[in-house]
Amino acid sequence: MAAPARKPAPDEPAPRKPPERQPPRPRRRGVWGFLLRWTAVLAIWGFVGLAAVVGWFAWDMPDMDEVELPTRRPSITLLAADGSEFLRLGDLVGDVVDSRRLPAHLVQAVLAVEDRRFFSHFGIDPVGLARAIWVNHNAGRTVQGGSTITQQLAKNLFLTPERSIRRKVQEALIALWLDWRYEKHEILTAYLNRVYLGAGTFGVDAAARTYFGKSALRVDLREAALLAGLLKAPSRFAPTNDPAESLKRASVVLDAMVDAGFVSETQATIAKSASLSSARGGPGGAGRYFADWVAEQVGAYVGREPRDLVVRTTLDVRAQAAAEQRLRAMLDGPGAQARAGQAAIVLMSPDGAVRALVGGRDWSDSPFNRATRALRQPGSAFKPFVYLAALETGMTPETLVEDAPIRIGRWAPENFEPGFRGSVTLTTAMAHSINTSAVRLLDRAGLDRTREVARALGITRPLVRDLSLALGTSEVTLVELTGAYGAFANGGRSVWPFAIVEIQDRQGRVLYRRQGGGGNGTVFPAGRIAQLDRMLAAVVEEGTGRAARLDRPAAGKTGTTQAHRDAWFVGFTADYVAGVWMGNDDNTPMARVTGGGLPARLWRDVMADVHQGLPARPLRGIAAPPPPAEAPARAAPDPAATDPLTALIRRLATGGPAPVRDDDVPLHLRDGGGNNN
Repeated sequence: MAAPARKPAPDEPAPRKPPERQPPRPRRRGVWGFLLRWTAVLAIWGFVGLAAVVGWFAWDMPDMDEVELPTRRPSITLLAADGSEFLRLGDLVGDVVDSRRLPAHLVQAVLAVEDRRFFSHFGIDPVGLARAIWVNHNAGRTVQGGSTITQQLAKNLFLTPERSIRRKVQEALIALWLDWRYEKHEILTAYLNRVYLGAGTFGVDAAARTYFGKSALRVDLREAALLAGLLKAPSRFAPTNDPAESLKRASVVLDAMVDAGFVSETQATIAKSASLSSARGGPGGAGRYFADWVAEQVGAYVGREPRDLVVRTTLDVRAQAAAEQRLRAMLDGPGAQARAGQAAIVLMSPDGAVRALVGGRDWSDSPFNRATRALRQPGSAFKPFVYLAALETGMTPETLVEDAPIRIGRWAPENFEPGFRGSVTLTTAMAHSINTSAVRLLDRAGLDRTREVARALGITRPLVRDLSLALGTSEVTLVELTGAYGAFANGGRSVWPFAIVEIQDRQGRVLYRRQGGGGNGTVFPAGRIAQLDRMLAAVVEEGTGRAARLDRPAAGKTGTTQAHRDAWFVGFTADYVAGVWMGNDDNTPMARVTGGGLPARLWRDVMADVHQGLPARPLRGIAAPPPPAEAPARAAPDPAATDPLTALIRRLATGGPAPVRDDDVPLHLRDGGGNNN
């Protein structure tokens, strides 16, 4: 039972009631404070993350304190005989030009198509980048770039053309550094003097000199637009490569300049219609085969040290253009019908200076130089060496030689024309390119003597040691054979075909200068050469080379190899020596093309062009003093009486005109051993 509650006394205070328990008040935490706190946290971690990312991308960045020049090939600037520049090989860097000195329209043309906000952004253009992303997204492909000029300079100075995110991030970082460290005009100067602008040129000055023949300080509005247009695709839009595309691109640049407010519509219209200086120095331009031949020789004169050179040559620009045009016309017309796919021409002065050289139909399609590198059998074009050796033994142009069947072992050379003439003079045998007579002359003059004659005149290739040599079965180059004919044109002095007159460096220091002549000097008496020239003149006047006749005295020799694989005509006047070869690279036969046909006609056309305005003059050899009087025409002595080797060959010969099978004849006797003319 519970105790009753005690009543308080009257004077005792009433007990206090315990306070009521209040619920805890929640803390007031503001939204802004929350955001501020987490923003700070995220910023710290973002900074750490960004630093890590930048560090990862930047750890292998190049040393930006070591800026190297752009890698390039040393240039060779080639000058023609008249001093004009006709082609340049390698790469060229022009004068360094401060962007503040360049014409305003040149700088504006570059900015209009490359970076209109160049002077306002900080090395990277977010607006331009966003625009490029939007345009490319709508187009479904990359049609517009977002790189600034500063970024392009960063890539050119420090980076490779690699396409990767890593490289783009590094490019952006370097662009920021460049914009922070250098003035805008310094960045623009560096860019304009280093950028590649096609045709082997680095910088606007080198490009202006190459394409327009003037300094970048003097380019007009249209030329400035053309240079700026090259930045998009230098090789594609180079005027030396495609003039039409280059001008189209220049028009696009002019429209961009109008849109940017740099020029007015009227100025752009006038610039589009203005004439443009002719471009020079194209990769496959006139004289490219000649230029390649020169470039191969430069090192032998001045060494292999890499440096820019200026080479003055013997080239006659007018003659070169005529030779190239005539060759293409012949191959595209009659040559195509006759299945002749290629041809080559060498034109030189009688002293050996090469005035024109064409190594094929089109250098751009095939840079192989058929004039200097192709080894082909010359056929009967070799016969003048045999006849000169015969003259050296005391024979004359009136000496009689037999045209009759001949067989040596299993080899029976035949004439191009059917039948035999019996006893004929050397002049007649040469004029009609009689094979049986040539073999007999070689037998009588001697193989060693004939080989020595050819060597003295500049034939350096190995020569066979059998009687097939009379029919040109040893291979030669066109430039070598044409050079050997130089002695026939100049009265007996051997010459070495040459193309280089002087070599200088870019500072104008002379490194080499040709002095005197080449060759072995006078190797045959002028009178002896006069005799040979009379026989070669008969080839053109009445023999196999009648298609080569000009309006002035001329001489030469045809050559055709077995199955019409090669056809030649090499000849000369008092002013020029020229050689022509026609054939196919794969050695397939042509459709009965002989040296007296298409090659002789091509020779005539080229020589007619280069002789325009020159007076007709007698051949130098024929104009020389005549040789001592000779006995009347007589049959050449038969060496079998005194030469045991010849007597043995005669005893082995079976005689008779019957031809032999190809498989019975060595290969070098089959080609050129039967129907040469």
